[in-house]
Amino acid sequence: MSMSKFTKSVIAIALALAAVAGSAQAEYPEKPVEFVVPWPPGDLEDVLTRMIAEDFSEAYGVPTAVVNKPGGGGGPFPGAIEVANAPADGYTIGSFIIAIPVVGPQIGIPELNPDPFVPLGNFLTYPFVIAAGANAPYDDMAGLAAHAMENEVALGHFGAPLVPTQVTFGLAKEMGFAFASDAAFDALDCNTLASGDVDVINTTLQLILPCLDDVKVLASIGSERISLTPDAPTVAELAPNLDVALWNGLFVHADTPQDVQDKIIAVAEQTMMSDRAQALAAETGARVYWQSADEVKAQIATDIETLAGIEALLAE
Repeated sequence: MSMSKFTKSVIAIALALAAVAGSAQAEYPEKPVEFVVPWPPGDLEDVLTRMIAEDFSEAYGVPTAVVNKPGGGGGPFPGAIEVANAPADGYTIGSFIIAIPVVGPQIGIPELNPDPFVPLGNFLTYPFVIAAGANAPYDDMAGLAAHAMENEVALGHFGAPLVPTQVTFGLAKEMGFAFASDAAFDALDCNTLASGDVDVINTTLQLILPCLDDVKVLASIGSERISLTPDAPTVAELAPNLDVALWNGLFVHADTPQDVQDKIIAVAEQTMMSDRAQALAAETGARVYWQSADEVKAQIATDIETLAGIEALLAE
């Protein structure tokens, strides 16, 4: 789809929405719009959010900015708090992983409980993996389990409460071992493994693509194998009760007017169907799509149940 066709398509949608919503629709957007990504630049949610921001600016004629707000050991939650505290006017949009609505309200952060957000839609399922360096004395999860019985193994993750970390801990318990230590990182990439700071990482495939030939992918997190690592089993294959997909979507404050939400959705949905977004999916093994707000709400409810089961498993 050419940009001129894209622009015409979004404008047509916006005009149709304006006819329904009345004069209030025409007032948004009238100033710069900020998209908050609670991670460092460079991963898939960041790249795709930047595509949305570019298309939003072209469609509506206002500046946009993608602001990266990595939270260190706090994971994505400090960035989510900033969105929660911003006015509910559509000028601050969160690009959030599954953990924000599923875990955020459960871990004692007042700004996130009760959940202050509504989903606009999901657009990404990460190719998320459990990986070790090429020199690791094991080639799969069974080998890791056997090795960890007699040796200390350190895990690097994005934050202990986060979904992939909990899934990884759950898989270890199902396989009869535990990590001797673990630590949170803002980024888990080729340098993390090369440095020797940890032995195993759970991370997105995007961050280790440059050194994929020098990495052992032990498993992927999700219900479907990743196209770029087809020989690595999914966690769901190894432990069906740990079947969780790791997604990212757009969220706004729950009090944001529906007509404003609709204008953001109109752009984002078109962006995900664009050639450049689908090319990124093909290059990285990610799933790029648009899932409606109602479907996301149902997904969140299911994921909360699954995570409660994992929490119970880890508490045994």
